[in-house]
Amino acid sequence: MNDRLQHLLNRVLPADRSMIDAAQDHLDDLTKPQGSLGRLEEIALKYVLATGKLNPVLKKMKICCFAADHGVAAEGVSAFPAEVTPQMVYNMLGGGAAINVLARHAGADLDVVDVGVNHDFPDLPGLVKRKVQPGSANMAKGPAMSEEDALKALLHGEELADAAHKAGYHLLGTGEMGIANTTPATAIYSVLLDLSVECITGRGTGIDDNRLKHKIDIINKSVGVNSSRCTTVFGTLAALGGYEIAAITGFILGAAANRTPVVVDGFISSSGAVVALRLCPAVEDYIFFSHCSSEQGHRVVMEKLGARPILDLDLRLGEGTGAALAMQVIEGSLKIFNEMSTFSEARVSEKAKDN
Repeated sequence: MNDRLQHLLNRVLPADRSMIDAAQDHLDDLTKPQGSLGRLEEIALKYVLATGKLNPVLKKMKICCFAADHGVAAEGVSAFPAEVTPQMVYNMLGGGAAINVLARHAGADLDVVDVGVNHDFPDLPGLVKRKVQPGSANMAKGPAMSEEDALKALLHGEELADAAHKAGYHLLGTGEMGIANTTPATAIYSVLLDLSVECITGRGTGIDDNRLKHKIDIINKSVGVNSSRCTTVFGTLAALGGYEIAAITGFILGAAANRTPVVVDGFISSSGAVVALRLCPAVEDYIFFSHCSSEQGHRVVMEKLGARPILDLDLRLGEGTGAALAMQVIEGSLKIFNEMSTFSEARVSEKAKDN
């Protein structure tokens, strides 16, 4: 394994569970029946353990939406042409995309990161230029990325997570934009989670039955063509992934290394999370899966991981939209933890104890 990648993985330590009793005692002492706020209590507890602070702070949030093109789009696996990727990046930079609306609503800052779009963008506010290549190669014919380029993208993600930590952000979120990127995400799930392609391949941007069958064939072909390169987790990422997926992997690892909780968006972002988890299982302590996508296969993936997404709203847009919504739930859970009175403070009688 590359020394730089190994150094990053070594930075990720399991959450400090020594304070679990104190945090749980505080939740149980709040003026409510124990456990009556359900998953809000679970979410607050996880955030406390991740940050290592019994007085958790959540004032600054940021979403990074990573954008890249995919050579496999040439195989006709998407309902939209590849030209839509840069067009949507411009829409985001102009403030008109769904992620702009929901990030503003959540009070989260948004960066759009060009890590592999087949277009030369001018310098624009909100755009972070980290292009490794102008799109991945066609994975149906060979590896999508060289391992060297995949590592560059991953480390760009780490660097952005480090920069966000230094800038004082308390919660990070992932997003993505890239036509045809459900295809590499599905291929990664198939290999790293040992799931059948037929079981987890969905319609992405809205393909019909014939194109869905074609998409399944292309993913199976891609996995077969690259089988000799998929003997390691990182080799699988390089052979079957994309630059935005690699960058999301690094962003998640970098957030975890800094004990910064990170909210993972939907189907595509979760593939980056799977790579991060397979490289470093301790990452699990810092990840919140934002929602269960309506994209076929995401629920299967979540069940395979034993994960419970915060929301289930039939979303399948990507961009970080689910992350922006889930951030508000996390924020609410911490306000409960920090601002709600305890029984002793409010002089409210607790439940009578059985004799």
